Amino acid sequence: MSNRLFLDTNVMLDLLGERVPYYDSIAKIATLADKGNISMVVSALSYSTVYYLLSKFENTDIVKEKLRKFMIISEIADLDHKVIEKGLASNFTDFEDSLQYHCALKADCNILITRNGKDFRKSEIPVMTADEYISSIRQTKS
Repeated sequence: MSNRLFLDTNVMLDLLGERVPYYDSIAKIATLADKGNISMVVSALSYSTVYYLLSKFENTDIVKEKLRKFMIISEIADLDHKVIEKGLASNFTDFEDSLQYHCALKADCNILITRNGKDFRKSEIPVMTADEYISSIRQTKS
């Protein structure tokens, strides 16, 4: 089974905003997804957040084009009634993180990629940074 990586909003923002020093590792993951070696999944919620934040610094047409291109190499996890109910009932201190987590579970992701691992301490699936994931697949190939 190939890896199904769920990307937290901050990681999607790192990629599309080309934020240093985080960009290189998430760009490598995006390349793996583009080649079909892995699947990248993001919550529908992340699109509005990333659009809002990037449009403060970039032309909105450019931001929309980045999001369209990102949709080609990623899947969108549904944010539906069940996910929201599970998020509301969860023990997460941050509601948005609980929604992200339950989207990842619903989408059958087996790894959650974030820069805020502490926010996902209660996760039933492995939580890694993009750097940690890249390192883990290098070790597997060795």
